[in-house]
Amino acid sequence: MQSTIRNIGNSKGVILPQNFLKQCFIENEITIEVKNNTIVISPAEDHKRKGWAEAFKEMAKNGDDALIVPDAFEDEESNEWTWK
Repeated sequence: MQSTIRNIGNSKGVILPQNFLKQCFIENEITIEVKNNTIVISPAEDHKRKGWAEAFKEMAKNGDDALIVPDAFEDEESNEWTWK
């Protein structure tokens, strides 16, 4: 597809078709960079783990950070292991 660069104030812009944005999972925020003389537009990095550190600290404070599965099973002997 070809498009035209448009004047937007002192800048330039391009209209991106909605189906292109949907295919790339772009909603609002984007990252723009230049690679090998090409402008690359991609979805902004999602901060999926934002706030995890604080949540884990709170879990530890409340005692909610116990292991569900033990590190070693009762019938497991580490002296039988061979380390390479």
